[in-house]
Amino acid sequence: MVRRDAMNCESSWRIGEGICHARNACLMALAGLVFGLVPVAHLHAQALGWEGETGVFVTPLAYTASAEGQKIHPVVAYHYFNAGPVIGEFHEVSTEVGLGKRLELGYTHESHIEGGDPSLSPLWQNGFEIFNGKFTLVPENYKKNAAIPAVSAGFIARTGVRNVGNYLTYSNTTNNGKKNGDIYIVATKVVTQVSKKMPLVLNAGVRGTNAELWGMGGNAPNWQARPFGAVAFVLTGPRRSTIIFGSEAAMQPHHPLGFTSFTDTGKLPLNIPTTLTYCTRIVPSPRHKLNIDFGVAQVAGVIYGSGSTGINLQARHQFGAQVTYGF
Repeated sequence: MVRRDAMNCESSWRIGEGICHARNACLMALAGLVFGLVPVAHLHAQALGWEGETGVFVTPLAYTASAEGQKIHPVVAYHYFNAGPVIGEFHEVSTEVGLGKRLELGYTHESHIEGGDPSLSPLWQNGFEIFNGKFTLVPENYKKNAAIPAVSAGFIARTGVRNVGNYLTYSNTTNNGKKNGDIYIVATKVVTQVSKKMPLVLNAGVRGTNAELWGMGGNAPNWQARPFGAVAFVLTGPRRSTIIFGSEAAMQPHHPLGFTSFTDTGKLPLNIPTTLTYCTRIVPSPRHKLNIDFGVAQVAGVIYGSGSTGINLQARHQFGAQVTYGF
């Protein structure tokens, strides 16, 4: 159990800063954005999001891991995120398979290296399993109508989650990690009417979730509806490369499980703000199936503060990187 006397501030903190920067988020964002912005015929690989789905950092796009001329299209990715000295480092390996033009299914394993804070770092335990699926309900530009976005529905299922509030009741003898998940609907549109040389990608959706920060913050107290969105623009780089700049926002459940009030299991109300990411993705060449992503995520700084007592996760400007390859 986290106690107040173990959480004294070592420096001045500002309440309301975001929690747990997800580097990979940035990477994913870039990858997904590129896929949305560049015609499929010229992009041989789709970047996978933090949890393995085709998408932005931690939020999905409406596209799937399909490829022209392939009924089965596998994509693999490695994700890295350094969440700072308190939370630690995350490593993920993802495998996604596009089936036809509308369906994708995938699996991701998350590994975690614990941070160095003896009071807070144990709240993040080593890894959990992630399963995902997505189906395109309406393809982009349906019936040759340029105003219609791609619309998809999907799910994320996580098992063995032992982070933050989940860890308060975790037992090594029974290995009782918790499960959580998301179900979502998302719409994505590539806009070329403003500038054909620099297309825009607009992405928006809503998810029902009982997870805090996609499992990195454990579970939420209950299922809640939370909106998310992203915007990106694409530029042509040297030697026919493509460079994508993007940003996303994803609202989180307000409190993690076990930390909703002073009378809850964790004895403190922890406040989780909206997650923001700022990302860049590079497609070296339309001839290659390689995507390289990097960026900064803003997910958590001070999540509780009262007088001289507070909790600072020191993860306000964390770097992440990702490499995706499509076969």
